Parts: sequence; structure tokens; C-alpha cells
Amino acid sequence: MYPEHPGHSPTERAVEVHHPTPITPAAVTPAPLVPVQPGSVPAVASVVLPDGRVVTGYAINPAQPEPVAVKPPVSRAAVNVALGGVGFLAVCGGLILLTSFIAALTAFITQLITLAAVIFGGWIAVQIFSASSHQGGTTVNIRKATFKRNHFHS
Repeated sequence: MYPEHPGHSPTERAVEVHHPTPITPAAVTPAPLVPVQPGSVPAVASVVLPDGRVVTGYAINPAQPEPVAVKPPVSRAAVNVALGGVGFLAVCGGLILLTSFIAALTAFITQLITLAAVIFGGWIAVQIFSASSHQGGTTVNIRKATFKRNHFHS
């Protein structure tokens, strides 16, 4: 089953336990500081950890969160709906005025046509009736006349 190891028999198998050996930190000497013009290179920071190790690196400014935009007390969607309703009411009012104007104009034109028909009809009636009374001619009174088979007998 198990491969044979040289010098060990299958009955002599023993469990070997390995314990890790801790690594002791080496003595760290801080790096010499080099004078640098301020503002060109960020400052170097060193941090001593609890176990004695020293970590050196550039200091990073914490990220500033974006300023939160102030929300208006009323949502923009509600304002848009309200403005749309006001615009719709204005259009409806204009349409009511437009239809009222068209109805009034139609009634006015109808009255003008009726007035023209009455005046023109009256003028024609005056022309017809006044022409027959002012015209000179012979008046024939027919009495005791007989019509037989489309012949006139007096």
C-alpha cells in the first residue's frame, strides 16, 4: 500500500510533528533622510508596528468624499407634472375660447346671410309688384266666358 522507505519497516511508522520556528525580526536601521524641496515629492512616513518592524512609505491623504448635492424639498418629477397640468389647463382654456369664437362667428355669418336674403327678397318683391301696377295697358274683364275644348266663346 505505502511505498517502502529505506530503513523503515511498515510496522515502525511513527508520526512526525513539525513545529514552525519563529523568525526573529532583524534590527532595522532607519534610512538616512535626504533633504527634498517641499511640494515636489510627498513626505515619507515611517510607522513602527507592534512587533517592532518599521514600515516606511509615502503618506497618502485620505480621499475626501464627494460633497452630497442638496436635494430640493420637492422632487423634479412632481414639479414637471404640475407644470404640465398648468400648461394643459391653459391650452384647454384657449381651446374653449377658440370654439366659442368660432361658434359666435358662425352665428354672425348666418345672421348676415339671413338679413341679406330678407333684404334681397323684399327688393325683388317690390320690383315685381310695383312693375305690374305702374305699367300702362288694356284691362280686359271677362264675364260669362265659356271655355270648351280649349276654345274661347264669348
